[in-house]
This record gives sequence, C-alpha cells and structure tokens, in this order.
Amino acid sequence: MMAGYSGRPLAAKLGLKPGMAAFCIDAPDDYPALLGPDAAPVAAVDDIPDGAEFTHLFTTSRAGLQAHLTRARAVMARDGMVWVSWPKKASKRPTEVTEDVIREICLPMGLVDVKVCAVDGVWSGLKLVIRKELR
Repeated sequence: MMAGYSGRPLAAKLGLKPGMAAFCIDAPDDYPALLGPDAAPVAAVDDIPDGAEFTHLFTTSRAGLQAHLTRARAVMARDGMVWVSWPKKASKRPTEVTEDVIREICLPMGLVDVKVCAVDGVWSGLKLVIRKELR
C-alpha cells in the first residue's frame, strides 16, 4: 500500500530495511498492510528488547509516551531510530501528544527529531535518533 501523496511505500518512508531488529508498540491492526507487501517484518511487543534498530510507538497518552520513549532510548542501537506516532488533529481523535510534547520529552533524553511523515489518514509520525555527539 502506498502511503500519502509521495507514492512511496510506508516502510521506505520510515527507513525500515530487511534484517533490522524492528519492533512496534500499540500499532493499529492494519500496520502490516500500511507498511506494504515487501516490508521487513516488525514484531509487535509490549516491551522493547535490547539492540532495537527500528521502533515505532503509537500513542495518545503523554504518560505512555514518556514510559515507552524512556525504554526505547535505553535499549536502542547507537544508529537506531524511534518513530513516534500520534493522531493528527484532523482525525478528531483525543490525544495528549503533539510534536511539541514529543520534543519536550525526547530532547532531554539525547534524542532529536529528524523527519516527519504521514503514516496514514489518522497517524502522523516523528523520527527520533540519538543526537550525533552522543552516538
């Protein structure tokens, strides 16, 4: 399935590559279809394991974001990435999470945002990586 107006599969937009240690938390049921038919597998987990190269968190809760992002930062690979997705304003879904809230939580952890993308009609995504001087 192509995501958004770019015509690129979501997995490509997110930087998901074959062989990555890839995980998701609280992803929508159609997440595998959103990624596309040729996407590398992403394991749905409740807790992110050590060495995660790719983690995609879906949340509407500030507390949930804080908890999952704290864990993700502690276990992510040095060159890994964490995508945080929250409902777009246009989706009319209740949420405590915005780009500003994500930055407020991630910046003190040594994470910086480097990319934003539309995951689907409901979810936006912000890509976080470890600040260069901390890798």
